Amino acid sequence: MDDDDLFTGASDDGTFVPFTDILFNALLGFAVMVFIAFALIRPDANAGTVDLKADIVITATWPDGNPDDVDLYVEDPQGNVVWYYVKEAGLIHLDRDDRGNYRDTVEANGRTIENPLNQESVTVRGIVPGEYVVDVFRYTATTGEPIPVTVKVEKINPKLSVLYYGHVVLDGKADEKTAVRFTLNADGEVSAQDDTFKSLSQLAISPRRTKG
Repeated sequence: MDDDDLFTGASDDGTFVPFTDILFNALLGFAVMVFIAFALIRPDANAGTVDLKADIVITATWPDGNPDDVDLYVEDPQGNVVWYYVKEAGLIHLDRDDRGNYRDTVEANGRTIENPLNQESVTVRGIVPGEYVVDVFRYTATTGEPIPVTVKVEKINPKLSVLYYGHVVLDGKADEKTAVRFTLNADGEVSAQDDTFKSLSQLAISPRRTKG
């Protein structure tokens, strides 16, 4: 018996050290399992992120709740034009056609739910060098008042950048304005930009069809 045993009145039969090792390893294992459990239930930091499969997004918006129908026309460097009747052409796609307040309300549980947003959007899924033309066309003029339209062109890849942001005013039925004409080089960079008018509605189809 050593001096410590004499002081405490206890003796070591050789089982104490293995017991503490087992206890320590058990606690360590429990801690690791708790860490793994919390890691598995941790919310994904990217949850809610929308991964747009596009290089360029073009949007046209007009005042919320306005009943009039404004159409977005986009032409690519190869002469392809997307609009209401041609939603896909080349690498450009009309993703949303908004017809004012048409079908903007639903009835649910005795309540009327309304979406007041007026917005059309076109995506460009691949960069073709050359000139792109963006027009807006007023298909209906229920209010009889001029409509301000905001047009935005955003480059998504490799990072978000605004290529154009501006406003045009559509005065009456069948009024058409060129919001922007921009030229992209092979790297997807804007090398030229102006708003010289070009009627894409006449280029798209003639005579003009009536929406159903």
